[in-house]
Amino acid sequence: MDTLSYKTVSANKATVDKQWLLVDAEGQTLGRLASKVAKLLRGKHKPNFTPHVDCGDNVIVINAEKIEMTGNKWTEKVYLRYTGYPGGQRSQTAQELLEKKPEAVIERAVKGMLPKNKLGADLFRNLKVYVGAEHQQEAQKPTAINLNDLK
Repeated sequence: MDTLSYKTVSANKATVDKQWLLVDAEGQTLGRLASKVAKLLRGKHKPNFTPHVDCGDNVIVINAEKIEMTGNKWTEKVYLRYTGYPGGQRSQTAQELLEKKPEAVIERAVKGMLPKNKLGADLFRNLKVYVGAEHQQEAQKPTAINLNDLK
């Protein structure tokens, strides 16, 4: 008989092993940090990755105010939003956004790297970003990881 000796394993909500990971953003470049965090949230670093299932980990990012950007991005990168009214387009530079709400810089970068559907919205809820070294998830006992060791 000519059959395969293995089965494709597809993860589901019951079989997923979710962990809590702690990432320190101090000295990290924004885009590189965001792509690695998005990969952790999505679960692409796990051998049982399934594209349509939330099989990623919960990620806590601390020291959001100490993120770095290369070149002149602090003054030239512009974040746009629209109020919904005529003439209601508002813009902020990265420096202005960092001063007003430092965690929003990382959140927007990571959200842009997640799928644009219900799964992406669910994955984004697994991200917690904090200013400073203190966070509210001590009870979950997060594992600190070094992003420089990840591919």
